[in-house]
Amino acid sequence: MEVKLWNDKREREMYDNFAELYAIIKATDKLEKGYVRDVVSSSQYETECQKLIVHFKTLASTSKDTVPSIERFADTYKMDCPAAINRLVTSGVPATVEHRAAAAALSTTSAAVVAECVQNFITAMDSLKLNMVAVDQVHPLLSDLSASLNKLSILPSDFEGKTKMKEWILRFSKMGAADELTEQQARQLHFDLESSYNSFMAALPSAGT
Repeated sequence: MEVKLWNDKREREMYDNFAELYAIIKATDKLEKGYVRDVVSSSQYETECQKLIVHFKTLASTSKDTVPSIERFADTYKMDCPAAINRLVTSGVPATVEHRAAAAALSTTSAAVVAECVQNFITAMDSLKLNMVAVDQVHPLLSDLSASLNKLSILPSDFEGKTKMKEWILRFSKMGAADELTEQQARQLHFDLESSYNSFMAALPSAGT
């Protein structure tokens, strides 16, 4: 005896969509695992993943009345495919595209912070050369420099520039705003700034910046 899953053309179309949606999720999950295990090349992965995402979006849009939740659909049919659900529903773009976007954003951010650090180093050193040695003149410059160095994640926490600036800022906090650095202190601070600047510039290539 033949058992029909549908009673009319509309129901048949619904079950066809279910089958196609199931197949897309399974195929995406297999592709994600293949990419992570390096079985599939980045270019192959991206091409196939893009196709699956386009098909999924089209099908999900036309089936939203019968499949309001993809996660619930996966649960109903006992599909253990978290990687596919993440790629199709949460992300919506291939992992390769995500990685490129993240790298570009990080590169742009790092470049801007590096430029800010260089500017703050030079401003602080030039100010000392111009004999701006009062605490209320030097302190803000070192605070800005310290803040910009701390923004740069490629520098270790014990980086010379960070520790030196922290020591000087702590010293200034114990002095009055109108107090001035002695000639010896100013010379030492300039030396520390120059030394830290050279270490900073030397650290950049090894960090890939």
